[in-house]
Amino acid sequence: MIEPFVVFGPGARVAEGARIRSFSHIEGASVATGAEVGPYARLRPGATLGEGAKVGNFVEVKNVTMAAGAKANHLSYLGDGSVGEGANIGAGTIFCNYDGFSKARTEVGAGAFVGSNSALVAPVSIGAGAIIGSGSVIVEDVPADALALGRGRQINKPGAGAAFRDKARAKKKT
Repeated sequence: MIEPFVVFGPGARVAEGARIRSFSHIEGASVATGAEVGPYARLRPGATLGEGAKVGNFVEVKNVTMAAGAKANHLSYLGDGSVGEGANIGAGTIFCNYDGFSKARTEVGAGAFVGSNSALVAPVSIGAGAIIGSGSVIVEDVPADALALGRGRQINKPGAGAAFRDKARAKKKT
């Protein structure tokens, strides 16, 4: 099923039984039977979606293989890597694959769960069944079935917000 306003660029391959939702862009990518793309998704060269995989709204995939049943439902960038069978990529996840000089790969194992707003800094491997806590920046490999939390501890400073505003207002008046 292909909804309106879809762009198929060179090398796009879509199997029978796939669903391509409105305003998606597919170029140099392959979509298997039962997979779903979009709406508003972009598959760039080298993107391969396995059977039943899902790439949702405002997700961009480049040079990544997503195995059967893997999903990235919204607002993510997946570049240079792989996502294992049944893995879930949370909203706002980024595969940080470029260091300004070269590309590196991010590997996410089968059944892994990557929490929303996470950055996976390549080269990095997330083991099968691992869980990445939301808001994490992951810079080291995560073993299978492990829980990884890579974020700073929250500190609350009572009254500091009001003090900041007062100082900023005073500065603005001068």
